[in-house]
Amino acid sequence: MNDYSFVKVCQCGIDEAGRGPVIGPMVMAMICGSPEMLGNAGVRDSKELSPDRRELLFDRISDLATRRSFVVISPVEINSMMERITLNDIEQHFALKLLEDAECDVYVDSFDVKPERLSRSLSEKSGKRVFCAHRADSIYPSVSAASIVAKVIRDREIKKLSGKYGDMGSGYPSDPRTTRFIRESLENNVDISQIVRTKWKTYQNILSSVKNKTLEL
Repeated sequence: MNDYSFVKVCQCGIDEAGRGPVIGPMVMAMICGSPEMLGNAGVRDSKELSPDRRELLFDRISDLATRRSFVVISPVEINSMMERITLNDIEQHFALKLLEDAECDVYVDSFDVKPERLSRSLSEKSGKRVFCAHRADSIYPSVSAASIVAKVIRDREIKKLSGKYGDMGSGYPSDPRTTRFIRESLENNVDISQIVRTKWKTYQNILSSVKNKTLEL
């Protein structure tokens, strides 16, 4: 069987959701299955889909996938690991865990600026055939499916956190609700250490601003 026909029959994809947010977890997912069936289901880059559409496709992907694996990486884990390694290293660590269950060739939305370097590293360390590319979630149906699964799971986690801590927005630094939530929490001595990424410049800047304001009073 040549490479092309193998890809047509089986394809695994890995993608993440929540790499950049200052609040909440990062979720990495791997989906294996028929790229033709996944493509026919309408999967594409999760950012191009509405929340309702992602939820609908989440269920379809669950039915079509021959394997669905994911890992939720908490802010506490990210904070701890970033004492020693970079965010790219963290993603590679968890990608390798997902790759243990890969059933066929794997395509990854590259989190390294050099996809070839990441392909080589993941292939050598996992013993699997791994191909990384930028915008892979717009090219390979399995990666599109993984992006949807990761995004839905992260959105559900944020919803649970909002139910416990109050409206925190999307968790992204560009979201005014998120930065306001952090500032108000720090000003009111609310413990958000379990849900915020303390290494992020957004958090550090707000923390510094709140401390300076307190000193001026």
